[in-house]
Amino acid sequence: MAADIYQEKPLHEVLEFYNGKSVKPGGTGLYPIYGSNGIIGGSDDYKYENAVILGRVGAYCGSVAYCPTKFWASDNTIVVTPKKGAGDVRYYYYLLTHLDLHRWAGGAAQPLLTQTVLKTVEAPIAESDTQQKIASILSAYDDLIENNLKRIKILEEMAQMIYREWFVNFRFPGYEKVKMVKSDMGMIPEGWEVKKVGDILSTLESGSRPRGGVDPNERGVPSIGAENILGLGQYDYSKEKYIRKDFFLKMNRGHIKSGDVLLYKDGAKIGRKSLFRDGFPHEVCCINEHVFILRTNSLCTQNYLYFWLDQPEMTNKIINLNANAAQPGINQAGVNGLPVLLPFKESLDMFEETSEPILAELFNLSKKNNLLRQTRDLLLPKLISGEIDVEGLDINISHEVTK
Repeated sequence: MAADIYQEKPLHEVLEFYNGKSVKPGGTGLYPIYGSNGIIGGSDDYKYENAVILGRVGAYCGSVAYCPTKFWASDNTIVVTPKKGAGDVRYYYYLLTHLDLHRWAGGAAQPLLTQTVLKTVEAPIAESDTQQKIASILSAYDDLIENNLKRIKILEEMAQMIYREWFVNFRFPGYEKVKMVKSDMGMIPEGWEVKKVGDILSTLESGSRPRGGVDPNERGVPSIGAENILGLGQYDYSKEKYIRKDFFLKMNRGHIKSGDVLLYKDGAKIGRKSLFRDGFPHEVCCINEHVFILRTNSLCTQNYLYFWLDQPEMTNKIINLNANAAQPGINQAGVNGLPVLLPFKESLDMFEETSEPILAELFNLSKKNNLLRQTRDLLLPKLISGEIDVEGLDINISHEVTK
């Protein structure tokens, strides 16, 4: 590492630190409000712009986020900006991410980061041109990931819109020729049936509690819980837990197959659901004891079941199934007893044909994002430390540098 390119310095020599200010979460407004776990609402006012946000206290102490626009930061955060002439704000976002700031957290009751401690942390600081090149390389991956997330959101909205139009508003292909009749669920197309979820399932099972630990020399098999799922085709790999492969092979339930609908049955995440398919998030994985796997029989399809359960009204019904007074939870009998509207087979088949390419592309983008994150995370420490030399690279630096 060339001394004139990377110099070990305490962070206070290159960065300014500011404590966030208390604000009520969940509000609305033009400017995002950042808490220790990302955006928690909106505000009509802003206090910072183009800066790094650190989680200061609690479970997300040491988390790192970056906002290039105007924003407000809550009192659970510390806001960081480069000092004048110190370089590129995005470079410092990646540097702080690499430093794993949680290591410096103190506090007896709960983790706490302070400005006093952060200012003394030493790190290799690259000179300005190198900073810009490193930031350009890493942000190129983040830009691709962000674009894919936007496409994933659009694809999900397309599938949801088709589902609502056909099976909630009843404007499915050929609806003009079908009479509406009374049912336990109100007016429905003639020939459609109101059934129980148990009538359309071939499998309803929970996972197993991971036992035996994982060999430190072996990663093991991912065991999926509610904390991993962020939405359709979105998954948090950072919170994964693993079980030994030998224990996985002995499990008689909880093995995930492509197309499985997962339903989270207890705790704070009760009612959260997801659809796993096409090797996303893993080719081989399982669920823990807090999750149900639902697989349909020949009367229904997995795609239809997922979107049916994902309706706000059905999510509320699932939450209200709470069958355990001491700890929020739902049981198999409650899930089997949930109502489900079963359309004509022709309508189900047509929805499958229409939704399948949309969902296939959605999950394909999700897998691409996973590969992009893996590559970025491999490059980050090598670039920040100088192990990969970027001096000879001809990189078009397009983003702005903090003055």
